[in-house]
Amino acid sequence: MIADLNWPALLSALGQGLWATLRLSLLAFVLGGAMGLVVLFARVGKNRLLQKLAVGWIELFQNTPLLMQLFLIFFGLPLLGLDISPWIAAALGLTLYTSAYLAEVWRGCVQAIPKGQWEASASLAMGYFQQMRHVVLPQALRLSVAPTVGFSVQIIKGTAVASIIGFSELTKIGSMLANATFQPFLIYGLVALGYFILCYPLSLYAKHLEKKLYAAR
Repeated sequence: MIADLNWPALLSALGQGLWATLRLSLLAFVLGGAMGLVVLFARVGKNRLLQKLAVGWIELFQNTPLLMQLFLIFFGLPLLGLDISPWIAAALGLTLYTSAYLAEVWRGCVQAIPKGQWEASASLAMGYFQQMRHVVLPQALRLSVAPTVGFSVQIIKGTAVASIIGFSELTKIGSMLANATFQPFLIYGLVALGYFILCYPLSLYAKHLEKKLYAAR
């Protein structure tokens, strides 16, 4: 019966899963963003080889399932003599996945800057990196805020896949609690509520930023 459940212990366990999900999401977003910036510079730069490598990177992670990427990392690296924990495998997989998507989001923002901005900065004898730093990136940053915040919601939801490789985040703990309590509807309902609590404010904030930045144009 629902009334017989140990609610303090149940909510404590779900809270730990929620915290693990949040930590993994933040780590993947920060590291993936840093790596995505490197991929972005390679993608929009003038070096053809780096452009092709960046395109290949983006296509690889965008056109293969995240679950398969986690499997390859978690089960593949030990075959090469690198034993890693589910936490490291989940963090690495989500970081690589995030880097590809953020690089592509930011590429669209950079290429949305009018060509005249590039020409004007070139006429001032600015080099490529000076153009990016002083002219292009400040404008692209304004365009990228809303979609970047919006994508953070996808990262949070993507952490659920990490439960397949044994990482104890919200979905994994919810699954164990459902098996232990024989209350799957209740437990998974609480798990869904946990994801809603994390994702809904970000979704609202992304919509707010989108409207605000659109009105400012």
